[in-house]
Parts: sequence; structure tokens; C-alpha cells
Amino acid sequence: MKKIVLIAAAAGLMSVAACSKSPEAAAVENNADMMADNMEMMSDNLEDMADTTTNSMAAEALENASDNMEDAASNVRDAGEEAADNMQ
Repeated sequence: MKKIVLIAAAAGLMSVAACSKSPEAAAVENNADMMADNMEMMSDNLEDMADTTTNSMAAEALENASDNMEDAASNVRDAGEEAADNMQ
């Protein structure tokens, strides 16, 4: 009975180990996530600036810049995940 439990535990640990990312891949993905988080914060700042300006054209331009920054952050996050997946 103990051997069966030991074999089952070993098989479970091997399956978990097979799913984990290499340290390099994890670092690439973490770096991309941090960059995307910073870009999203910049987008939020642009949004706040658009909310506080009295010039409607400037507000529209800031809103567009905020949307573009959000899209770029999403692209960075996706590229980081793809690069990490390709490293495995």
C-alpha cells in the first residue's frame, strides 16, 4: 500500500514539474507584466488629465492617447506570454 501511495505521489509531482515554466521564461513573462502594468498606470494618468482639462480638443487627444497606451500594454503582455511559451 505504501508503494502505491509513493508512486502516485511521484507521478503527481512529475506532472506538476512538467507544467512549470523555466526560470528564464518566467522572468520574461514577469518583465512583460511589469512593463504592461506601468503602461496601464500611464494610461490612467492620461485619463485623469483628460478629465481635468477644460479644453475639449485636448481632452479628446488625451483620451485617444490613453486608449492607445492601453492597447500597447495589452500587446506587451501578449508578446511576453508568447515569448515565454516559445522558450519552453
